[in-house]
Amino acid sequence: MLAFSLVAIAAPALAQAPGRGNADLQTNCAGDALQFCAGIDPNSPQMDACFKKNMSRMSPNCRRAIDAYEKAGGK
Repeated sequence: MLAFSLVAIAAPALAQAPGRGNADLQTNCAGDALQFCAGIDPNSPQMDACFKKNMSRMSPNCRRAIDAYEKAGGK
């Protein structure tokens, strides 16, 4: 579930899949997505893998947003 929810943080993903993620993920993780996963299709399994691989390097605000998103059941 974590990997699926992380895909939603990049701006292009919002245009393609508006129901994915939430505003907190977008606000707090967009920079991390660009820094660690630039050039990867946000709707791909590769984006999920990139976030998992780089989770320890993500900003504290992004990690908090991911934790809150998961605790809310992905909403």
